[in-house]
Amino acid sequence: MQQNGPHNAPRHAVISGGGSGIGLATAQRLIQAGSRVTVLDLAGPGEAAAAGIGADFFEADVTQEDCIEEIAAVLENRAAADGGPAPDALVTCAGVLQRTLPPETLSWAEWDRMIAVHLRGTYACCRSFGGRMAVRGVGAIVTVSSVAGIASGPLHGYGPAKAAIAHLAKTLAAEWGPSGVRVNTVAPGFTSTPALERGLAAGALEAERLARGAALQRLVAAEEIADAIAFLAGPAASAITGVVLPVDAGYLVAGDWAAYGGLRDAGAKGAL
Repeated sequence: MQQNGPHNAPRHAVISGGGSGIGLATAQRLIQAGSRVTVLDLAGPGEAAAAGIGADFFEADVTQEDCIEEIAAVLENRAAADGGPAPDALVTCAGVLQRTLPPETLSWAEWDRMIAVHLRGTYACCRSFGGRMAVRGVGAIVTVSSVAGIASGPLHGYGPAKAAIAHLAKTLAAEWGPSGVRVNTVAPGFTSTPALERGLAAGALEAERLARGAALQRLVAAEEIADAIAFLAGPAASAITGVVLPVDAGYLVAGDWAAYGGLRDAGAKGAL
């Protein structure tokens, strides 16, 4: 069985939703590390973004499992034909945001879309690419959950879908671990991405309030999420599988202080 050891970084990473935001930052980070990268995304600006960083591109809707399966087969067959690297890393970044509506006004169509894109899309990519990695005996998968899947919030479709992604990663880590495939999850906090910027512009979110809600008093940069993903996909994490890693500038820990009046002001001194 081939293993990802200290000198075997991913040779070919596939990134769903790699045309913008966290996915694009991850694609850039892995290319810098020497990996070949294939981006899966919807038609539009993502294709130009992928080309701009030297990544391959396939138009793909992650909710269409036949499309994902076809791409996985094409990449596998291409590698067999030309001797290039078959995908040995997968990052599932494809996602959409949900409006913060109460259950009685959140439509079934919007709820179904959250489950389809996030959970079904993640599973489809893992099934098609991870299954082939398991046959070859090597691979690393990083799924993208969210702090919304860990903490409570008014995201009654998005939050449960992201929680399910983290659980799915744990089951797949146990399923494919004996075959040499590691599966881990990152849980980003509020991250500076085009999607978040649209929420800020629409008035649905407030940047200062989001920053105050984190222990580090700031948003997370997409590049910081990319660094965590690259770590989990790479040789430095060769003994790590089944973990959920929050990358949230301390958002989760800061909330626990609300019962005590919130975080202290910077520089405040406690009693001696």
